[in-house]
Amino acid sequence: MTRINLLPWREALKKQRTTEFYVILAITAALAAAVWYAGRWYIGDLVSHQEHRNQMLETEIAQLDRQIEEIDELETVREQLLARMSVIEELQAGRPQVVHLFEEVATTIPDGVYLEQLRQSGDQLTVSGVAQSNARVSTYMENLDESPWLTDPDLDVIEVDDRQGSRVSRFTLRVDQSDPNRNGEGSE
Repeated sequence: MTRINLLPWREALKKQRTTEFYVILAITAALAAAVWYAGRWYIGDLVSHQEHRNQMLETEIAQLDRQIEEIDELETVREQLLARMSVIEELQAGRPQVVHLFEEVATTIPDGVYLEQLRQSGDQLTVSGVAQSNARVSTYMENLDESPWLTDPDLDVIEVDDRQGSRVSRFTLRVDQSDPNRNGEGSE
């Protein structure tokens, strides 16, 4: 028996194309989903890797911050030690200067001059005393000016006063201390 296809060939072709379309659509959707999932997985992996790197950097930064704090503490201790060493060096350097100061005060006083008060402020010495005359005060200032340890005498006050029936000159003068060893002018 002969078979006759009574279906229109166009509808069969349309049905075949529709089926092919849905198959291609399903395959494309599956590929798109696979690409999307692979992309998401890849980006998630990159983000995870970067977060791991960030955590490692934060750990290293925290360690470096602790080391910086320790260095700052050590530098503070170092500065304190240097300050102490500086004070000790100044005291060591000033030890012989006190001896020279008293020696110069004793050797520069001429006869007829009596000291009542010595005050030291830094490198400046204030001397108050009594002299038998203004000329003796002048001699005392010349002696101070010639001293290598005492320089630039400057007379602040000189007053004539009657003391037990005789005239005396009360004076106050300032003189600078120097160290000829520091300047290379002399030796101890």
